Amino acid sequence: MSRKFQCRAVPSSWLENNGRRLDCGPYMSGAIEAKELLKKIKTENLSSLTSGYNGGIYNGPQFVRNYVDDPAYGVPFLTTSTMLQADMTNLPMISAKDAHSAKLSYLKVEEGMTLITCSGSIGRMAYARKDMADCWSNQDIMKVVADPNKISPGYLYAYLSSRFGVPIVISGTYGAIIQHIEAHHISDLPVPRLGNIEDKAHQLVQKAADLRYEAISQVVTATLEYVAAAGLSDISPIEWHKKSKKLGFAAALPNSNSLRAVNFIPLNKELESYVKTAKKWAYIGDLTKPGTLRTGPRFKRIDSAPVPEFGVELLGQRDCFTIRPDGRWIAKKHLPKDELMFLPEGSTMIAARGGLDDSNSFARCQFIAGKRTQYAYSQDFLRVIPEQDKILPGCLFAFLRSEMAFRMLRGYSIGSIQQEYHPEMVKWMPVPLVDQETANRVNELVVDAYRKYDEAIDCEDQAQSLIERAIEEGGR
Repeated sequence: MSRKFQCRAVPSSWLENNGRRLDCGPYMSGAIEAKELLKKIKTENLSSLTSGYNGGIYNGPQFVRNYVDDPAYGVPFLTTSTMLQADMTNLPMISAKDAHSAKLSYLKVEEGMTLITCSGSIGRMAYARKDMADCWSNQDIMKVVADPNKISPGYLYAYLSSRFGVPIVISGTYGAIIQHIEAHHISDLPVPRLGNIEDKAHQLVQKAADLRYEAISQVVTATLEYVAAAGLSDISPIEWHKKSKKLGFAAALPNSNSLRAVNFIPLNKELESYVKTAKKWAYIGDLTKPGTLRTGPRFKRIDSAPVPEFGVELLGQRDCFTIRPDGRWIAKKHLPKDELMFLPEGSTMIAARGGLDDSNSFARCQFIAGKRTQYAYSQDFLRVIPEQDKILPGCLFAFLRSEMAFRMLRGYSIGSIQQEYHPEMVKWMPVPLVDQETANRVNELVVDAYRKYDEAIDCEDQAQSLIERAIEEGGR
C-alpha cells in the first residue's frame, strides 16, 4: 500500500449500508467495491459454509504461555509471524498439558484450515499444510474451517486471500492503536459460488500446500544425509540445553578476541572439535568467496512505487523466512553500490541480528534461489556465497541449518541485547565435507526443494487469478 495520503469521494449510500461508519478504513480498502461486484453473482454467507467449533470461525482466549524446551512435554506453537514461515521445524513449544486442556484444545491446527491474523497486522493468511497439523495457535490467529460437504477448503482460502476477499475481511477492523477483527465481523462475508472454478482453485491450492510440505521434507532430509555422510550426528535442541553447561564454567583465553562468556560455552567448543573429527573438513572462511561472510551496508530507504522498472522489494529478517516474501518497495537509484545487495543463485543468508532465545531468528539461515534472487536484502544478514569448486551451495546450506551449526554460529555473537556476529570468529567455524556423490545428491535435494517453493507460489497465484477473473466476468 502506498504511504502517500489517499483521497476518495464516498457516496452517501455507502454510509447508509455500513452503519454510518465515519472511519476511512472500509471505504479506502476496496471492500465496498468488492461487495457491489459480488451482488451480481450468486453468493452464500461464510458462516453457512463452515463447520466445527463455534460454527467453524473462531480464534482463542488470551492465556498464559508456559513455554517448554523438551518435545516430550510440549507442542509446537504458532504465532501470527511463524504461521507464514516455510520451515516449521524450529517452532517454540508450549506445555502439552495446557494445550490439551479443555480451555485450549480447540486451538489445534488441522490441515486445510484457513488461518487469518486477527490482531495487529490484520488479514495475513495461510493455508494449513501437513507440517502445520498438530501445532497449536495463539489467540491472534482466526481459523476458518470449511465444511467439506459444502465447499472445498482450498477454494475458500484462495477466495479469502484474493483481492476481493482480503478487503472485505479487513473492512470490519476496529481499534485505535492495535487493530482487531472478531469472528462475527466476517461471518456474513459473501462467498461467490463459481461451479467448476471452485474445484480447479482447490486443486491448485492443495498442490501448493503439498509442494511446500515436500520441499521442507527434502531440506530436512538433505541436512540429515549431509551430517551422516560426514560421519557425524546432529545434536537436538533439548540435548544442547541439558549439556551446554552455560551457567558457570572455566575457559582458557589464549590470544582471544573476546572476553565474553557466550563465546566460550563448553559444548559449543566441543561441537567445533567434533566437526573436526570428520574425514574431511575446512573453515567456512576458506569455503566462501572473498568479501563475503559479512553483513550488508546501512543505507537510507527511499520509498518507491511497486514497479520493477524503478523499485525493488527489500527483505528484512521477518520477511526472508516466509513462504511468500513481501518486502518494502524502495527506489533502485538510491541503493548503495554494493555487490551484496542482490545475492546470486545458491547463496545462503544467515540472520545476523536478534536475541539469543531459541525462538529468535538470529543464526537461522535461508537459501537464495529462483524467485528469492529478485529481492534486495537488508544489512541484517550474513552473506555466505560458496566457492562451488570447494563446496556445493546446497551442501553448505544443508549443514548451516543443522542444530550443531546453529549453536556454533550463536557462539560467535557479540552485543548486549541485540546480537550480531564477531567478524573474525565466524571465519573459523569448521564445516565438514563429504564425498562427491553424496554432495551432488544433497545439493539437488535443496535446489529442487526451492523450485517447489517457487512452483507453490505460482499455483496459488493461478488459483486466485481464476477466481478474480470469474468474479469480474459475473461468475462465468
